[in-house]
Amino acid sequence: MAMFQRFGNYLRKKLLLIIFIGFIIGIAVTISSLKVIEATSTNESCEVCHVHPHVFDSWKLSVHHENRTGMHIGCVECHLPPKGQGYLKEKIKAGARDAYGYFFKDSADFNWEAKSSLEQAQHFVFEESCISCHANLFPLTLTSEGQQAHLYYSQNEEELRCINCHLNVGHYDPNALHAKNVEFGSAGAESQERYEAAAEVTAHEDYTETIPGTTIAFNMKAIPGGSFKIGSPETEQLRENDEGPQKTVNVSPFFMAEIEVSWDEYLAFYSATAAEGRTTDTEGTRTETDVDVDAISGPTPPYGQPDQNWGMGSRPAITMSYHSAETYCKWLSQVTGKTYRLPTEAEWEYAARGGTETPFFFEGEPKDFKDKNFIGKLFGKGSDVINNYIVYEKNSGLKTAKPDIVEANPFGLKNMLGNAAEYCADWYAEDAYSKLSDGATDPKGPASGEEHVIRGGTFKSPVGEVRSAARDYTRSEAWMKTDPQMPKSIWWLSDCNYISFRVVCEYDENTGK
Repeated sequence: MAMFQRFGNYLRKKLLLIIFIGFIIGIAVTISSLKVIEATSTNESCEVCHVHPHVFDSWKLSVHHENRTGMHIGCVECHLPPKGQGYLKEKIKAGARDAYGYFFKDSADFNWEAKSSLEQAQHFVFEESCISCHANLFPLTLTSEGQQAHLYYSQNEEELRCINCHLNVGHYDPNALHAKNVEFGSAGAESQERYEAAAEVTAHEDYTETIPGTTIAFNMKAIPGGSFKIGSPETEQLRENDEGPQKTVNVSPFFMAEIEVSWDEYLAFYSATAAEGRTTDTEGTRTETDVDVDAISGPTPPYGQPDQNWGMGSRPAITMSYHSAETYCKWLSQVTGKTYRLPTEAEWEYAARGGTETPFFFEGEPKDFKDKNFIGKLFGKGSDVINNYIVYEKNSGLKTAKPDIVEANPFGLKNMLGNAAEYCADWYAEDAYSKLSDGATDPKGPASGEEHVIRGGTFKSPVGEVRSAARDYTRSEAWMKTDPQMPKSIWWLSDCNYISFRVVCEYDENTGK
């Protein structure tokens, strides 16, 4: 019996020793882990993997480094949530992602401009971190405009993020202006000779429009009349429900711009009509204080840079509202003596197809251009066929492109299926085609609605959204959420950088009919 007791005491001592050693090891591991976490959370540690110096240079120029308080906000204070709110989990994820990029990718191939956009930045900046430092959203030093903006944010916290308005506070960008209406651009070279008159059109043939009083000209294509099946067949790959049922419609001859309205063209309108802060009512018309100015009131200065600093010139004019696009057409009609307007949805699809009935106006099915595997999704650039005709997510670098990089469709039109989405005159309805009479001539869509049709896909669209039959619609409220102005602008969109428009000209008594 005594022997068993001695053996039991021995086991207890052994177990206690093991527990004690384990406890010491646990403490050592915990302390070491905390030291490792602390050591890998310094700015110097971040620089080991992030070998792009411009990020650190822009950080040191930002208000998170250069400020009146002398405080320096480090990398992890924005790019990781506060401790106790998922810090370790996000640190492991970020560390694994960054290490993979460091060892297996070439930083020279990274699209840093795209990674700095709101779309991508929101995945690497944490709202909780912003709030942990900026707990008081209404300090005494805040301007009245800032108070209005922060009040709007506090009422819409589920839909907005701090970086919606403060995207560049962590990394200074001299081209990104915050909390300021800006003047921008100029229409055409001042040294060029200005056109004295609009183009004279006497027949249904291609022509080059010249805007009187400016140096701006653009090409219009004569689109022949005909019939086609609007929408897509049920068997079409990546088809959506609102693309059917297919109906045969007739379209009368008209003219359509070769490219989306360029910044050069839009700035001619802006320079001639810009309200420059003059009061307009909610319908965009001038009030009694404006009776001494021209009949058409143009845009007020935009809030921030409307071209996203991608460049102007022949790139499509973007970020303007539907109202702004309509007003441009009215102005263009006035100064040229022709009937310019936005295309109907039927006219748009008829022109985009260029006489074809397939998903694209070129050879190929949607799945021919989709990545077949995981490696393709990571590194795919799109096929040469689609790259020749469409600017979309795989080849755009996530920004608009100049029109000369793509080839035209059979009607001579460029970028109909990508680059920037385009407003149409029709109200949107998911079941619009079911209510369309088979054999209808020049249909104009529903008589009323809440949102308008947009067509054509964008520089961020996957292949399914750049098919000829793909449909979409405006998001009036969502596209204006972060406009801090009260009331919000009727001219410019704060939250949509992929919308543009293309004009059509009617073939009527003003164009030789």
